[in-house]
Amino acid sequence: MKIDRRSFVVGAGAAAIGALSTGESRAAEKGEAARIKFGACCGMPDVPLLKSVGYDFWESSVAAAFNPAKDDEWWKRQRDRLLAAPLPLRSCNGFIPGKFRLTGPKADFAPALDYGEKALRRAEEVGVKTIVFGSGGARNVPGDFLSSDWPDVEKGARQYVKFCRELCSRVSDLKEVVVVIEPLRPNESNIMNFVWQGAAACREVDSPRLRLLADIFHMLMGGESARSIVEAAEFLRHCHIASYGTRQFPGFDKAADERFAPYFAALKEIGYSGGVSCECSWGEKGDYARNLETALRTMKGFI
Repeated sequence: MKIDRRSFVVGAGAAAIGALSTGESRAAEKGEAARIKFGACCGMPDVPLLKSVGYDFWESSVAAAFNPAKDDEWWKRQRDRLLAAPLPLRSCNGFIPGKFRLTGPKADFAPALDYGEKALRRAEEVGVKTIVFGSGGARNVPGDFLSSDWPDVEKGARQYVKFCRELCSRVSDLKEVVVVIEPLRPNESNIMNFVWQGAAACREVDSPRLRLLADIFHMLMGGESARSIVEAAEFLRHCHIASYGTRQFPGFDKAADERFAPYFAALKEIGYSGGVSCECSWGEKGDYARNLETALRTMKGFI
């Protein structure tokens, strides 16, 4: 499939993804009960609190969990700490730092590939399921990469897909961890804004190491229908969530919570059994535990 302006950048191209099976979900994971797992993005000190509230897992950043810049001795100690945490570290975000350039005339894959491969191999060692590839700073097509008067997002998107293909080739021997493309709303990234675009990239790369995330906040803010979740079911492995507009925790605003309903309905339709992580603000510091409870109760209310 050629990645061109029609199929990759313009919203009308979403119809091309409609050919995906909508009646079949491949998101169920071997050996796990067929239910959604709920987690939250946090640091290791907060994991005991998440467990006490009833969450299934926690999500860290790649830099905090694996820090590919650190040596093997550091990693041995860190690996033990991660494995001893009271909840499994199921996912990590912030994959490729903005210091690396993946698009534009100064794109340089080599250092980013080294960094990404090391992170993925460490993730595999501790059973992490998904590495979230948002990384807007690294992937955004720069303003010196022009087509007419605008950044050449079509060419940048092809570079991004090429990077994904090369990374997947490097880690083709891994068995569990996958990179999940995170579509970001248009004001945070000028490529890969919608779930259907992420699905197109997954089809183009055609590797079991590359899959897809649906961020309900970004879908809401970008006006993307929940139907995209159904149409991309075969690739979906992880979700993020935050309240429309405020980016606060689920349950912060009851009116905003109503917007979640069709997205959870779509997850139920495809039999989704992956993770849903709260990637959000948590209100006042003193209310953190109570707001964690509110968020979990709110999300479970939709399933």
